[in-house]
Amino acid sequence: MTAPAAPAEAARPASSRRPRSGGVRRGEAGAGWLFVSPVILILGTFLFAPVIMALWVSFSDWTGRGSPFSSNVSFVGVDNYVELTTGGGLRTRDFGTALRNNTWYVLLVVPLQTALSLFLAVLVSRRILKARGFFRTAFYFPSVTSSVAITVLWLFLFSFAGPVNAIIAWFGGKGPNWFDEPRGVVHLALSGIGVTSGPDWLTQNDFLGLSWWEWLAGPSVAMSALILMAVFTTSGTFMLLFVAGLQNIGYELTEAGLMDGANGWQRFWHITLPQLRPIVFTVITLGLIGCWQVFDQIYTGTKGGPSKTTLTPAYLSYQAAFQNQDWGIGAAIAFILFLIIIVFTIFQRWVLRDRPVSRRRIRAYQTSTYAKGGAS
Repeated sequence: MTAPAAPAEAARPASSRRPRSGGVRRGEAGAGWLFVSPVILILGTFLFAPVIMALWVSFSDWTGRGSPFSSNVSFVGVDNYVELTTGGGLRTRDFGTALRNNTWYVLLVVPLQTALSLFLAVLVSRRILKARGFFRTAFYFPSVTSSVAITVLWLFLFSFAGPVNAIIAWFGGKGPNWFDEPRGVVHLALSGIGVTSGPDWLTQNDFLGLSWWEWLAGPSVAMSALILMAVFTTSGTFMLLFVAGLQNIGYELTEAGLMDGANGWQRFWHITLPQLRPIVFTVITLGLIGCWQVFDQIYTGTKGGPSKTTLTPAYLSYQAAFQNQDWGIGAAIAFILFLIIIVFTIFQRWVLRDRPVSRRRIRAYQTSTYAKGGAS
């Protein structure tokens, strides 16, 4: 009696057999986990574990002595968050002041650095520009320079007797005492036309210990100098991202725009910029994260002064934890800042999402296309 013939799949060589379901052969999944296990171990030890510990600290009364998981540390729930947001005391006002300062910083730095970096990228990507490599290096150089060194240089440039005020005086003006002027630029502009106080609905209603009139004061003169420094030092890095995006745009679309009679601005707005949307999203996201976490310029330069008008949540968290040994408050500020960054990132992702073309625009395009075809 003869044995049954072996299946065709079994008769094939092992190297030519089909992989198992999911595209992973036996043992490959285990080998993959083995290879990535060092990275997982490192991230778990130095990233995820500290984050979990900091989250616990934000719900505790740990003073920085001993282990935060010892029996001497008590769970206080959301008391630290309540004290910061609705406590009504000095901590609430300081937190509101820090948020106000950082909000103006973000609202001015992110758009300015994005627009400037895009402009520089378009400039250094032009084929008619000679020495493009030199200009790319020159624009990028401030980004690789130490932030401490640039902050010290900025303090000298914007000092009362510094070069910036000397240039202003050369044009017949009088420069301010940049890092000693606590008034907001919006209030300064309004005072120039005789407005020194706001209406009752702005001055009598408050949020986080500050009236709405104080929220609308604008960045202080000192914070304005730091805003200029941030735009100067970060635009070079984002310029390189835009340069990489511009190099991936095919010239065929630009030629098509030329054939349709589009001018330079129309080609940029309708052809170039839409294809740079992923780069714009990356630049804005990185800008939001960097601006909400600004710390080293404040620590090196102003220490939050004058009159706390350059105080930021990151520096306030450092003060609460490392100087006042109130680690619960410091951790709570850090996690509120984390939530703010997440919300802003989700919002700008929603704004920059791909939108379907409406039927009205499709009909208008078809009508214009048929009209051109009939005219020809």
